[in-house]
Amino acid sequence: MDLEQKAIKRIQAASEMSLYHYGKPLVCTYSGGKDSDAMLELFRRGGIPFEVHNSHTTADAPQTVRHIRDTFHKLEVDGIKCTIEMPTYKGERTSMWKLIPQKLMPPTRMVRYCCAVLKETGCANRFIATGVRWAESTQRKDREEFEKIGATKATKEKFTSVMLMNDNDARRRMNEHCMQKKKMVVNPIIDWKDSDVWEFIHSEKIPTCELYQCGYERVGCIGCPMAGKKRYKEFADFPKYKNLYIHAFDRMVKERKSRGLPCQWKNGNDAFLWWMDDENIEGQMDIFDFIGGNTHD
Repeated sequence: MDLEQKAIKRIQAASEMSLYHYGKPLVCTYSGGKDSDAMLELFRRGGIPFEVHNSHTTADAPQTVRHIRDTFHKLEVDGIKCTIEMPTYKGERTSMWKLIPQKLMPPTRMVRYCCAVLKETGCANRFIATGVRWAESTQRKDREEFEKIGATKATKEKFTSVMLMNDNDARRRMNEHCMQKKKMVVNPIIDWKDSDVWEFIHSEKIPTCELYQCGYERVGCIGCPMAGKKRYKEFADFPKYKNLYIHAFDRMVKERKSRGLPCQWKNGNDAFLWWMDDENIEGQMDIFDFIGGNTHD
């Protein structure tokens, strides 16, 4: 079975469970990136009812936001329900720039509260599909085709399609989670490489975000720490976002000082340079100086 057919089979299996246990269609999560675009086309070919959901991170590039809205408009014309969810924190609307001073530290590779608040809170008690792929990172190699989302690693559970087919106990556990309306996930293209995604997009002439034609390999949040040194290009292309981060860091520094917390940064610009891994900044702090209860305020 080729990659496309395997992915469609996963989508169809998840759809069946979603309709039976949740009484609602499977949700295709959509970020505006190439993986989302490929997955959306696979949903169309799966012949299933589905909804599409986007979490508005507030830190996406304007081109990405425009691509999402254009795609959703076309889907809605075809009668497909699309939702753009605005982020909230502690019951109030929030953004990346509000969240940083509240969390009292910058988002980092080690502490990714931004993802938890801005991207992963939607679609509660639904069966969803994501574009997670093993080839994206070493961390994602631990993901599986079917998963139950939990608050911690200990409460997560993974199921392979082989288990679904041959392991009655695994099928029973999955059904139990679905019956309890737990948040379940299917990752249809988990075994696709980057080249597989692009080959599918090009062969099927699937529209993608224009940033890919401008040299970008990813179109996630501007300034995401996971992008490493590629952030320098992002901030060169989108200087307003750099200013937004600096202003947010400035409010974070003032809040830390007002609470009597360790803070050797003079201002938001110092914090921004630290965040960008400038080792020459005066008053460099170690991440462990401020990881702790502060991130859960």
